[in-house]
Amino acid sequence: MEKIVFCCCHRYNSWNCASIVYSSLSTDHVVSLSPSNSLITQRLSCYGTGRVDKKEVLPSSSRRKRRKRVRKETFDEFKVAPPPPKTVPSKWQKYVWSLPPHEALLYAKKEINHAPVVTDDPDLYAALFRNISIFKRSYELMENILKVYIYKDGKRPIFHQPHLFGIYASEGWFMKLMEESRQFVTKDPSKAHLFYLPYSARQMEATLYVPSLHSLQPLSIFLRDYVNMIAAKYPFWNHTRGSDHFLVACHDWGPYTVTAHEELSKNTIKALCNADLSEGIFVAGRDVSLPETTIRNPRKPLREVGGKRVSQRPILAFFAGNMHGRVRPILLKYWKGKDEDMRIYGPLPNRISRKMSYIQHMKSSRFCICPMGYEVNSPRIVEAIYYECVPVIIADNFVPPFNEVLDWSVFSVIVAEKDIPNLKDILLAIPLRRYLSMQTNVKMVQKHFFWNPRPIRYDIFHMILHSIWFNRLNQIQLPQ
Repeated sequence: MEKIVFCCCHRYNSWNCASIVYSSLSTDHVVSLSPSNSLITQRLSCYGTGRVDKKEVLPSSSRRKRRKRVRKETFDEFKVAPPPPKTVPSKWQKYVWSLPPHEALLYAKKEINHAPVVTDDPDLYAALFRNISIFKRSYELMENILKVYIYKDGKRPIFHQPHLFGIYASEGWFMKLMEESRQFVTKDPSKAHLFYLPYSARQMEATLYVPSLHSLQPLSIFLRDYVNMIAAKYPFWNHTRGSDHFLVACHDWGPYTVTAHEELSKNTIKALCNADLSEGIFVAGRDVSLPETTIRNPRKPLREVGGKRVSQRPILAFFAGNMHGRVRPILLKYWKGKDEDMRIYGPLPNRISRKMSYIQHMKSSRFCICPMGYEVNSPRIVEAIYYECVPVIIADNFVPPFNEVLDWSVFSVIVAEKDIPNLKDILLAIPLRRYLSMQTNVKMVQKHFFWNPRPIRYDIFHMILHSIWFNRLNQIQLPQ
């Protein structure tokens, strides 16, 4: 008996295999329809090579278990991200590593300005990017060049103690993964291109804020004193007046913790969830908009990710949440209980949630409304992406995450606050073909917003770090 197994490559986590068996006296063979997937061929070959004696045939139940085990192992191996490809010769790397940090950044900026044209890439979906050629080249250079020095100074819990759950978890996850990184962290500050101030705005608020005082001044003074201490202890801050230093803060008060130190406020790269242009602290092109991600279980940060097909999304638009800020009361004034297609609530009522949970509402809606609360950002934006619901952002002066490289117009709808009364008309005016494209793009952009306990290429950790790297290069002037 000869068995020929045709194996199709896996795509979007689905497997399709077909086998054709015909009589012969020769050996079994495996034929892969994807020549690059040699691993599949190797795995499938364990079904049998050479002649099979009848006495050696396993019981059907054992064969099923064996097939299941082999396929699971193969799938798991494909889930492990490959190491970054060596896109440049080792001599080139040695040359770049020999450059002083500032010269290496100048070199990187020149390379990005002359990035080779990329029209297609197996790891990136071109439609999501403003310029995929620039992003790809910049990302490759970051992988090969960037080194970050992390200050050891600072006591727990404000420093070096990541908070990994809740709506402000982004700053904690970044801190954890940055401090664990072997690829990007250097212990030699003379080789560093960037310097990380490893503090947590969330932990600072919990430790230093006194509710009865109604003042954020103790927080900003504490951070001012910390920066003055490292500036006096080390020479690195004074070399650039803090322009090659960065911090990551997701708490709403993150921007206000830097106001007591002029150089920290004006020069340092700030990755902030509260990316509000109107307050004069966040500066587009220098600072980074940090995604606000709600983590309910740090051991399973990607729990319940995914959504329903478009045909199984009967709700046009959905929102439920507390009445924070100026926008949400206006949203409810015009749309709460006014239209069956517009499921707009305050806190989701128990009588509703017993039938359909908050997450199920998002998975059953075509558009998920993401109005600002007290501050411009909202965890609903990333939640909508996780549940494959097109986000509708209502927050004037908000800079979306990774806006320097991602084109948000292809996977979200941005509505001005003044247009809330016309919200349904705006959504219905989107042609079906465009909506289907946007919803597909939401699925494709998901990977750039995933936290992984072990970071993989292009995930949220690397995207945040790339934004910091990219904006640092933006500050550097090339010699004429």
